[in-house]
Amino acid sequence: MDITKKLVETHSLSKEEYLELFSLFDVPESMEYIKEEAVKIRKKYYGTKVFTRGLIEFTNYCKNDCYYCGIRKSNQNAERYRLSTEQILECTDTGYELGFRTFVLQGGEDVWYTDERILELVHAIRERHPDCAITLSLGERNRDSYEAFFKAGADRYLLRHETADKEHYEKLHPKEMSFEHRMECLRTLKDIGYQVGCGFMVGSPYQTTQTLAEDLFFIQELQPHMVGIGPFVPHHETPFGKEAGGTVEQTLYLLSLIRMLKPDVLLPATTALGTIDPLGREKGVQAGANVV
Repeated sequence: MDITKKLVETHSLSKEEYLELFSLFDVPESMEYIKEEAVKIRKKYYGTKVFTRGLIEFTNYCKNDCYYCGIRKSNQNAERYRLSTEQILECTDTGYELGFRTFVLQGGEDVWYTDERILELVHAIRERHPDCAITLSLGERNRDSYEAFFKAGADRYLLRHETADKEHYEKLHPKEMSFEHRMECLRTLKDIGYQVGCGFMVGSPYQTTQTLAEDLFFIQELQPHMVGIGPFVPHHETPFGKEAGGTVEQTLYLLSLIRMLKPDVLLPATTALGTIDPLGREKGVQAGANVV
């Protein structure tokens, strides 16, 4: 059976077969088939609906020093901020009036935001907007914290794994950060009952087709509800500031493969393209993405 047809029909491949898919990246007939199948699957599960989310970037302080990230703690030139509780709730109120029914609290791993403060925020949002979904994207915490947030009313948790290859992970992060702990956090979140989102950068330094095959196989194993991928964008205040960025073309190809791998997965189109302009969003949708 053709490798792409096997993925469409079984939604499951071996790591070696995922690796083989990347040899088709420059084959026009294969590329067209993969794109068409991804769009067909998306339409089957979601039609032409676009789901919007209210993303609230409430802090850019972070305790971590990831080599690719502009808000890494070593960046002394970053202009830091934290939104107050009142500002965050004002964002949700405005968003609700505009029709948003999902709010995402996203920020760096800011130690100022203790479990108690996050719980207060979740309780406040849940009380004001009981019919809305609350998504958290706060990085790595322990099981007790995740369980407390879930019981308080959080529905979803986004934690990009960045790479499913341990050796690659250690080239992107300082030694204080643990590949094993990142993966454990994702499995813990799923076990608790969250709708879980993972994801990775496309074209990050040291990435190979083998590491991308590991990423796809990990998604197949984890079976997340959401997958956020996007091209690596070098930031001048990081050790990778002079590296080449990822490409939109490869990102769209991977979006299509993920749609074929997990037909009902939610794929944020804006994350995939690193843009929220209408043209970029439409490109993302045509690759099989849908905004969540």
